[in-house]
Amino acid sequence: MRDLGLIAKLPRIVVAQAERANPLYRAYLTKFDQFEPIQAQKTLASAIQIGNPVSIEKAIRTLKQFKGVVEQATEEELADAAALGDRTGMFNCPHTGVALAVLIKLLKAGKIDRAERVVVISTAHGLKFVEMKVKYHQRELEFPCRHANQPIELPARLDAVKEALHQALEQRRAANV
Repeated sequence: MRDLGLIAKLPRIVVAQAERANPLYRAYLTKFDQFEPIQAQKTLASAIQIGNPVSIEKAIRTLKQFKGVVEQATEEELADAAALGDRTGMFNCPHTGVALAVLIKLLKAGKIDRAERVVVISTAHGLKFVEMKVKYHQRELEFPCRHANQPIELPARLDAVKEALHQALEQRRAANV
């Protein structure tokens, strides 16, 4: 695309890995001088629970070509980031939570400027990970779940729903004052 004049510069690539399955991140810390497969640990981001990626040479080559960055996210960071994304209506999978957590980390560290255009690829829908979502919002995971939105059981009446919404809005308004 650059050679055709469609873009002026190459994009920078960021690879996000779960801390419990992070062999590429570990290699990045050594400037890719060495890559050592690991035994991936159980992670909420189960689809990226990979300790020995089959395309590691291609990944490293691409990261070097695009001046790439590799960062990791803890279980707490990925779950909190997914919950923050959910507040926008996205209902993210935990794997997208890893990418969002890494984006947040890189923004805070100044490695991505707030004025830069960023694309985060969402790999699945949260409906495939309902158990994780429910445990997060019921605060049943091994960390605080800072953005939990605990369910409220209401009678099946419109006035009960309206009253619950009214109370929630009042509480939010009072907290912002």
